[in-house]
Amino acid sequence: MDFIGAYAPSHLAFLLEGFWLTLQVAFLAIVFSFAIAIVVGVLRYANIPGVSHVLATVVELIRNLPLLLIIFFTYFALPEVVGFQFDKFYAAVLALVIFEAAMLSEIVRSGLKSVEKGQIEAARSSGLTYVQTLWHIILPQALRRMVPPIVSQFISLLKDTSLAVVIALPELMNHAQIINGRNVNYVIPTFLLVAVMYFVVNYALSIVSKRLENKHA
Repeated sequence: MDFIGAYAPSHLAFLLEGFWLTLQVAFLAIVFSFAIAIVVGVLRYANIPGVSHVLATVVELIRNLPLLLIIFFTYFALPEVVGFQFDKFYAAVLALVIFEAAMLSEIVRSGLKSVEKGQIEAARSSGLTYVQTLWHIILPQALRRMVPPIVSQFISLLKDTSLAVVIALPELMNHAQIINGRNVNYVIPTFLLVAVMYFVVNYALSIVSKRLENKHA
């Protein structure tokens, strides 16, 4: 093991460059997947005839597919359908958004269903419409209950970005592999540092989750 060589300034800068791209992919995937999940989760909760069944089928299909397969599809197969090649960055973001939106929508739906029916009936009897009840009574309570599983899913999302290495996206794991390819003695030191980088961000997210949970307990 060569810690000195593995942690040369140029290697550290190279890893940080890859980690920055990892964080960008994760951030965009979190924002868009959560927005889509809210819409899909609410529509499924509303149990609209036809729409709910179609969404349920799509969600279950995506949730039961490997993320790796979805990444391959968005980068290699989807361009054949739409007629143009996606950039690796956007292909990775799209794949993560598709997969995570399906996972998060189930969390949203379950959170909405956890709100007691008595509160819904009381809101409706007080004159609130279904949409007003959903927006002012159900959704705020459900979101507070969703915080732990949602943050846990975000942590999984950040780790899942490493799968984009299969399409040679220049993220953290890709850069780590390039460094390891220069010298076999760099493998353990490099992966130790990569593990620490993932741990720091994910642990920070878990602390935020616990504080939010305690705040609304």
